[in-house]
Amino acid sequence: MVDTLQDIRLFLDRKVDEYNRPAFIANDPISIPRGFTRQQDIEISGFFAAIFSWGNRTTIIKKTQQLMQLMDNAPYQFILQHKEKDLAKLLDFRHRTFNATDLLYFIAFFRNHYTFHPSLEDAFLHTPDHLSGFYHYFFSLGDFADGAVPLLSAPPRTYKHIATPEKNSSCKRLNMFLRWMVRSDDRGVDFGIWKKISPGRLICPLDVHVARVARRFGLMTRTQTDWRAALELTDYLITLDADDPVKYDFALFGLGVMEKF
Repeated sequence: MVDTLQDIRLFLDRKVDEYNRPAFIANDPISIPRGFTRQQDIEISGFFAAIFSWGNRTTIIKKTQQLMQLMDNAPYQFILQHKEKDLAKLLDFRHRTFNATDLLYFIAFFRNHYTFHPSLEDAFLHTPDHLSGFYHYFFSLGDFADGAVPLLSAPPRTYKHIATPEKNSSCKRLNMFLRWMVRSDDRGVDFGIWKKISPGRLICPLDVHVARVARRFGLMTRTQTDWRAALELTDYLITLDADDPVKYDFALFGLGVMEKF
């Protein structure tokens, strides 16, 4: 077992190098946005892939692919140009607890957002933690500064699909989405297409697998897998690489999911 900071850094750096490569993509939900070239298509498909990311990865990929097909594999165009009749084909869509009611609200949010903003990145710039502000923005559909769109109410059931630090959630799926959009390197996995958010400010995506590995290495002590634990883990990872702490998500996830460490 590695036990010094230098030993841990060297070991985790090797694991980052092992998993942060194109071979990682095929069996991961990031394969969905990797199928697009237009930035807005990458953002929208990536957001859905991240939000659907709980449970079996094969199912996550399959269901996100299904949704993209329902949007004619052009989600940005579909969201901006669809007519009411075009939404009918979405009404049978389901993924676990996510259903058509949720989907229609997501589409309405995207349509309103992209009417005023060229990138989804702007939706994450409301608060320093990026996520609390996004939560309130997402659920205040149409409440824009210019007041051009009337306020719409989100279905109560839809709130459970967007996490927030204010409820002490680890926000694993949103942090994973931010990692995809913000991190930039030459390895071909993460996109690095957002430039207003610093990679050094990202929070490590934390689920039960990553948490198990992190506790085994002594990277965090908190027993709950929540926001405070995500912050504790990220604070440790910053001591390994202050500029890019969440690159270690590759190592921790690979050890926890692929290697069952």
